[in-house]
Amino acid sequence: MMRVAMIITRARAEEKLLLKAFQRRGIEPELIRDEELVLNPLAIDPRWSEFDIVFLRTLSTSRGLYLLEYFDRWEVPTVNSLRTANICADKFKTSLALARAGLPQPEVRLAFTPRSTLEAVGELGYPAVLKPLVGSWGRLLAKVNDVDAAEAVLEHRQTLGNFAYHVHFVQSYVDKPHGRDIRAFVIAGQTICAIYRSSSHWVTSTARGALAENCPVGAELQDLCQRASDAVGGGVLAMDLFETEEGLVLNEINHGMEFRNSIEPTGVDIAIKVVDYALSLAEQHRQDGSEQT
Repeated sequence: MMRVAMIITRARAEEKLLLKAFQRRGIEPELIRDEELVLNPLAIDPRWSEFDIVFLRTLSTSRGLYLLEYFDRWEVPTVNSLRTANICADKFKTSLALARAGLPQPEVRLAFTPRSTLEAVGELGYPAVLKPLVGSWGRLLAKVNDVDAAEAVLEHRQTLGNFAYHVHFVQSYVDKPHGRDIRAFVIAGQTICAIYRSSSHWVTSTARGALAENCPVGAELQDLCQRASDAVGGGVLAMDLFETEEGLVLNEINHGMEFRNSIEPTGVDIAIKVVDYALSLAEQHRQDGSEQT
């Protein structure tokens, strides 16, 4: 019997759907709350050797990355991998990976002071978007239409205690022609489905009320998502893309995707496809272990 550990912060809709999908495959994962864990970097806790795969569904990016560092050190298979999470958790690292692979993305800059950030925004041109390096759900995004707005946002962020808010990621603003963007769900390089996210607000996030409807997966979308998946290390990913006159461009890649609002419009059982991928990794790990013994 395959043994699966699922590390969670709390059981959201996605985690419940994943649990049911595992159960449909005859597997009852062991639920472990991240707040209960204590890690010893000098030795592996024997409990982890009992699992064929560890599935991380933590809400905290920092907790997830530390856990992945630990499991990677002791060669415990995980979904997703440390490499993938390290890149996708940081927007600048993601941008570097996409640039290295020659993939289309909006113009971006990284700056370390308000003064240099204002210069970067001026170089890109107004309007521009200021983003935190780490974050999701459209939080702390700021579209700045002029220098006064940019100065105000930067002054506010300088007062925040977290050092991450003192590193400024600037992206050129992309005017969405249909008031929408695309979220594609990609597993092991295969785009299993996608949605359009439409909103009257410039932030098109379903977490902030955007309307989801099915987006056909054409050749351009599949090719771009597969190449992006390869660029960041593969795994279970949600990719956000913009439609432009020159074609699709990649905006962000999320390694801890939410999908509950995308099942109905696409008609795709995303949870079971994620579970099947996790079990295939676990089976591969078992086979590799058998070959080494």
